[in-house]
Amino acid sequence: MGFYERVVLPRIIDAACGSKPVRYQRRKVVPLAQGRVLEIGVGSGLNFPYYDPDKVETVFALEPSAAMLARAQPRIAAAPFPVEPLVLEGERIPLDDASVDTVLVTYTLCTIPQVVPALEGMRRVLKPGGKLIFCEHGLAPDPGVARWQTRLNPIWKRIGGGCNLNRDIPALVTAAGFRIDALDTMYLPGPKLMRFSNFNYWGTASPA
Repeated sequence: MGFYERVVLPRIIDAACGSKPVRYQRRKVVPLAQGRVLEIGVGSGLNFPYYDPDKVETVFALEPSAAMLARAQPRIAAAPFPVEPLVLEGERIPLDDASVDTVLVTYTLCTIPQVVPALEGMRRVLKPGGKLIFCEHGLAPDPGVARWQTRLNPIWKRIGGGCNLNRDIPALVTAAGFRIDALDTMYLPGPKLMRFSNFNYWGTASPA
């Protein structure tokens, strides 16, 4: 791993994912989590302040990047509920089938290489009646913006740690065997020039 991936990129991701509009999105979805929670792509722990500690039993904090997990340590230590860090060393989520009540994924589906199998793994670990809670950026509904997303995606992936601009989040969720129960979308506030990167989807889904 080079200097950019090890030192620079985690700082860029932390700043972008901690911006005010993104924090507002986190406030909408994270408090919905309850019981035994698996958070996918915990990063530097930006979601921890938004959990409802009265509803959460344990958070399994899954993160494939050791550098990001190291940045999360102060937030893990400060969390008012148990947090169990999980480093993803293979493709299979290291939890038993039907073992969690909630899977939370925020601004992570854009970077997972094999995203549908990963979502299928999330479905595997959910208990009957469990929920997937998601908040992601992705494919914009406006054809002009979508065309720019496709044009810029190769270079964006290169500088953004594998982040894709143009993934159709609801289609991916349903392709993995989920039924979407609630869905909202919007462009986050910001410069119009950045519309290619700030169209958001958020909602909940259940195993179909």
